[in-house]
Amino acid sequence: MTNPIDPTTTSDPSAGADTAAEAPKPHPIPKPGPKPGPRPGPPPRPAEIPAVPTPVPHGDPHEFGRIDADGVVWLKTAGGEREIGSWQAGSIEDGLAHFARKFDDLATEVEILEERLAARSGDPRKAQAAARHLLDSLPTVAVIGDVAAIEERLTVIVGSADEVADSIKAEREQARSAAIARKEELAAEAEQIGADSTQWKVAGDRLRTILEEWKTIKGVDRKTDDALWKRYAKARDAFNRRRGAHFAELDRERAGAKARKEELITRAEELSGSTDWGPTSALFRELLAEWKAAGRAPRDSDDALWRRFKAAQDVFFSARNAASSERDSEYAANGAAKRALLDDAEKSIDPAADLEAARREFRTFRDKWDEIGKVPRDQMNSLEGRARALEKRIRDAEETQWQRTDPEAQARAAQFADRAAQFEDQARKADERGKTKQATELREQAAQWREWADAAASAIADR
Repeated sequence: MTNPIDPTTTSDPSAGADTAAEAPKPHPIPKPGPKPGPRPGPPPRPAEIPAVPTPVPHGDPHEFGRIDADGVVWLKTAGGEREIGSWQAGSIEDGLAHFARKFDDLATEVEILEERLAARSGDPRKAQAAARHLLDSLPTVAVIGDVAAIEERLTVIVGSADEVADSIKAEREQARSAAIARKEELAAEAEQIGADSTQWKVAGDRLRTILEEWKTIKGVDRKTDDALWKRYAKARDAFNRRRGAHFAELDRERAGAKARKEELITRAEELSGSTDWGPTSALFRELLAEWKAAGRAPRDSDDALWRRFKAAQDVFFSARNAASSERDSEYAANGAAKRALLDDAEKSIDPAADLEAARREFRTFRDKWDEIGKVPRDQMNSLEGRARALEKRIRDAEETQWQRTDPEAQARAAQFADRAAQFEDQARKADERGKTKQATELREQAAQWREWADAAASAIADR
């Protein structure tokens, strides 16, 4: 008996030998997996879509079918046995293995459909149509295996595909809405930049960054995308027009700055030969302030103008510095004298040993310090810092002495001690009257006040 569904079934012994030589393949008969949890964010993945099943061996073919002595192949189902074909090409075991492999192929098709739905790849309704086709073919399929499990899995696929398709559609719509919203944000930001930004470099870079991000946003319909693009392009053009106008005005300002700086150079060159050091130095400072206020000249001439202006300054200040070299020598000698004076004072003045003597010695030190006079500018801070530190040692000693004799702190320590003594006396009297609990409480209060008194006394001593 031949099976029209199974073209490999034949009475040719050689064909049977080839078929029998095939080793049985593992047979995935996965049970429907657990329902996956909701995906983060709307819309959720349909709860009834099974997870991708894990293939399991098909087990013993005898459990799901048999081949009788006449070569008739029978499939065992819950409703009884069903004839599915004929096997004449080899042993019964070979035949069972052959039909089990055909079941493996069927299970693989089902698994692929399940994986597509679980991965949400492809068209869910195509997977549904394929599953329905396989489901319709089950009553006549020529395989040996757990056809009931296959039927259950195909039923789940057919039933869940519509919801998967709706979910994917909703997700695409959500993605489209998000893409539109993001492009609207970018267009609004570009409009803000185009309307009032004057940070030309930063704003120009940001508009380019917006454009790069814009190109990566997909899924917007053409009509909406064109409208949003027009908003961005209009804002960019407005910014470019304002920037162009700004730099045109800047060019005019720089031309005026160039003329002004040339005037200042002429005046500086006239003053460069002056020997009236103080007033002329002040005039050069005024010229420099005017130079800064004039703004920048065109890039190709601003540095050259500055070199001319600085050259005139250098002529004057070099002459002034040469004239003041004698004064500098005097200042250097003064600096050496003040360092020697400081060295002696730092060794001899000891406010911790004798505060009054330290005060007298410091007054003498200050008088000598003032008599010496000015020192070089680069030594001024370090020398004055050492003198201030010496004076601070005396002030700190005076502060410490005052704190040690602070009558308010001493009175507070005595008050705490008196309170502790009062509670101790009350505790003693309570013991005499047999009021032990009251005496314990009074002693605890006395201990607290005594601790405060000791702390206050210790603070005074530490000063």
